[in-house]
Amino acid sequence: MTHLTGKGGSLTWLGHSTFLVGTPAGQTLLIDPWVDQNPVCPDAFKNLSHLDGMLITHGHFDHIADAVPIANRTKCPVIGIFELCHWLNRQGVTNTNAMNKGGTTTLAGVSITMVGADHSCGILEADGTISYGGEAVGYILRFDNGFSLYHAGDTNVFGDMALIAELYRPSLALLPIGGHFVMGPVEAAKAVELLQVKQVIPMHYGTFPVLAGTPDALAQRVQPLGCTVITPAIGQTIQFAST
Repeated sequence: MTHLTGKGGSLTWLGHSTFLVGTPAGQTLLIDPWVDQNPVCPDAFKNLSHLDGMLITHGHFDHIADAVPIANRTKCPVIGIFELCHWLNRQGVTNTNAMNKGGTTTLAGVSITMVGADHSCGILEADGTISYGGEAVGYILRFDNGFSLYHAGDTNVFGDMALIAELYRPSLALLPIGGHFVMGPVEAAKAVELLQVKQVIPMHYGTFPVLAGTPDALAQRVQPLGCTVITPAIGQTIQFAST
């Protein structure tokens, strides 16, 4: 999957949980806009000037810090849970598409379904207070070439991942593994089992010392499940093709 070319799409990992998604039709989506202020994001990807859409999983700073300036700069549609979109509106973002879990919309030719996540979603304001940001979520992206992608957002493993497998059958899962604030490799391996995916990209690890889970630790646990752990370098683009 990772090195096929042709009419497939692409994924570029910008560090932490931030990904650029290239659609088979050549459009670009950004998931979790922590770019300009992200210490591990390569400079070549900062100051993005064009996007066809943005998806936000929740309101913690390491997922939303650059949402407002990027949205205002690119004028792209922004998908998020209802309360988070209303917070963005108050910051001056006008092109939001508020959703909730179980809902499906289409953006840049991609079918996008919002699913649950087991995490919190408080938005840290400039004065140190925390605003309610709705609930944390994940997304299923289904492309017109048959490929499907699950971005789990920040989460612990939860039993309804089995329902995600049954309903959406993702081709690839992007799963947090760092531990402390999200699940670690042990829990992520159980998530792989529940999701029944054969390919996983680990994320949300290594950015800070406390995020100590490693791809190798995950790979050791999912190898008996027949799952391949794909570990792109930060800034590396990988290709996916039709299933």
